[in-house]
Formats: sequence, structure tokens, C-alpha cells
Amino acid sequence: MVMRTVAGFDRIGEENAFAVLARAAALAAQGMDVINLGIGQPDFPTPPNIVEAAVKALRDGQHGYTPATGILPLREAVSADLNRRFAVEVNPDNVLIVPGGKVTMFAAILMFGEPGVDILYPDPGFPIYRSMIEFTGARPVPIPIREENGFAFSADEALSLVSPQTRLMILNSPANPCGGVTPRAEVEKLVAGLAAHPEVAVLSDEIYDQMVYDGEEHVSLLTFPEIRDRLILLNGWSKTYAMTGWRIGYSVWPDRLYDKARKLAVNCWSCVNAPTQFAALEALTGPQDAVRKMVAEFDARRKLVVKLLNELPGVTCITPKGAFYAFPNITGTGWKAKPLASALLEKAGVATIGGPDFGVLGEGYIRISYANSRENIARALERMGDFLATGTPG
Repeated sequence: MVMRTVAGFDRIGEENAFAVLARAAALAAQGMDVINLGIGQPDFPTPPNIVEAAVKALRDGQHGYTPATGILPLREAVSADLNRRFAVEVNPDNVLIVPGGKVTMFAAILMFGEPGVDILYPDPGFPIYRSMIEFTGARPVPIPIREENGFAFSADEALSLVSPQTRLMILNSPANPCGGVTPRAEVEKLVAGLAAHPEVAVLSDEIYDQMVYDGEEHVSLLTFPEIRDRLILLNGWSKTYAMTGWRIGYSVWPDRLYDKARKLAVNCWSCVNAPTQFAALEALTGPQDAVRKMVAEFDARRKLVVKLLNELPGVTCITPKGAFYAFPNITGTGWKAKPLASALLEKAGVATIGGPDFGVLGEGYIRISYANSRENIARALERMGDFLATGTPG
């Protein structure tokens, strides 16, 4: 008799950026010079004061379990940080410290997803949204993220997709993979429209909230008291503090959902490792100079990558307003997105991600991460130009 797993595992997807990273590493091991513009990871080291806080915690004997919800000083620091930046009151008892950003997606989608239910999510968007929705058996309903809207979501379009079966709406601004930032007027229109749908919970992925440019404002959904009783906030340290490998994030849950999330933590990951929590505490309470320097450098790279992309044959690229991604339109090259991304890696030594890896509306685009040096960006774009000038669309 053959072993049988539950059907959900046959529906589950993955994040192709990690497959591209692995292939790039394999090609590099074979001697190819590969420039990685694929992975969404700051190329800066974690600031030294944060590293030292983790070392000190270990030396001080912080080796044991912590509360499943996270240590109280860290939850208090999260609350204070949100209050400082957005002038909102967040009870530390509504903050859950988790091992990375994806955990909040997993918990929220698991909490609301089941057969017969609709969950709305951005498309193009982070691929794990759809993967987890399909895992639960719920129906994934894409919220189109369109170039003509500056890759911001449309409140009218999102609200038009709400049905009696809708349980959860996932939003992301600043956005991966497109770099869009949704303006305040659009966010306010969405919140006003949600008043007619009090049964719909909202998951707001704000992991890139400090990476905005050109005077843009990040509008946190925490600032709208009328939806706080059904809002789940996703955030963390990975992007802002260059702590991707530390695996730590946080979420803010409404009262009626918090204990469900806490129980999931107890059943699944027990707690986040202790020294990382002390590192995260230092990140929030220590100097913020490194964050400002990193964002300023990303801004310079953003301007460079947009300029160079728009000089490529058949490529156009609007200027992203947030995160550290550009999402150029490659329809003028004659290539489909995934074959182009594959050819650029295998033949030109430039790792990018094909737009369809972020959703059905991603065809015609590739994602460029400018979390790499300006020198490498210039070299990579020169290689892409050479390839597009000579390569035959496949």
C-alpha cells in the first residue's frame, strides 16, 4: 500500500526566489560569475550593535524557552515603536513575536481558510499568499496590482471582489514584487468600503514600511480604529534591519484572534529563540542610523536601476516608490517572462525572477532586486543589454 498524504500538500506551492538562488549558487560553483538581482535580501550586514546584543544575551545565559508570545520587553518595544512612528496605541498583549514574516501569513490564512471560502490576495504578490490559500482548500481570489496604478492596489477593484464567501483580504504596501506604495486616499477609500463587510478580516503585510522614497508616506492600517477589531498586522526585522537569517518577525492581532494565534505558536514553534529576541530589542531601542543609511543607499540604487532598465531594448520600467524591487515591463523584447529570466541566468549570469512566479498577472514582467551594489547593478544591466541585443526570444 502506498502512503497517502492529505490533499493540501499536493496544492502547496513554493517561493521560486530560493530555487533561483540555489541555481545561481550552482552556476557560481561551476565557475560562472553570477550577479544576483533575484533574492529579496539586503546585502548589508546586520548592524554591529544588534549582533552584540545577541552575543551578550548568550553570555548572560539566555539559553532557555521564552513565552510563546515573545519576551515582554520586546513586545513593549514593538508597541512603543509603532506608537512613535504612527501615533497609535498598541497593547503589548496584542503583539506576537514569531520566527519570520511568513509565519503570520501561515497563521492568518490557516485561521480563515477552508473549502468554500474566498481569500483575496494581491497579484502580482508574494507567492506564499496564494500557496497557503490553496493549501487550506480556500479559493484564491486575486486583487489585480496594475502598472497603470503605479502598482498600488485599487480600493474599488478590491472591494468589488468581496463576496458572501470572503473571509480574509490580504494587502501589501509597500509591495513585493512591484515596489508600489498605495496612497492615503486609496487606503481611506478601502477602509470606508470595508464598513459594509464587517465579516471580512484584513491581513496587512507592512514588512517594507520603512522603505519608501520620493516623499511617499506609508499609511499603516493600524491607524484606522474602525477596522482594528479585525486587523492582523504583519511586520518584522528582516528587511529594515538586514536580519533575514535571524528569522524573527512580529504580528499584531485583535483581541478575539490573539489567543488562537498564541495556541498555534504553542503547538508549532513553541517560541522564538531567546538571543534573537534580545537582538530585535536592541534593533528597536538602539540607534537607527544604519537603517537611514541603508534606505538612502537603496534610494540611490533605485534611481540607477530604473535609468538603466529604461535604456534596455524592449524594456520599460516605472519608478518604484517603496521596498527594494523594480518590476520592469519586458513585453517589448518578444520574450515571455520566465524563459527570459532563465536565459539571463544561464547565458548572461544575471539572476532575476520571472513575473509569473508572483501570480497570473505577472506575465510580461520580471522582478529586479536592487539589494546589490551599484557596481554590480551596472554590470548586470550591461549584461542584460548585451543579451537582449543578440539573444533570440525563446
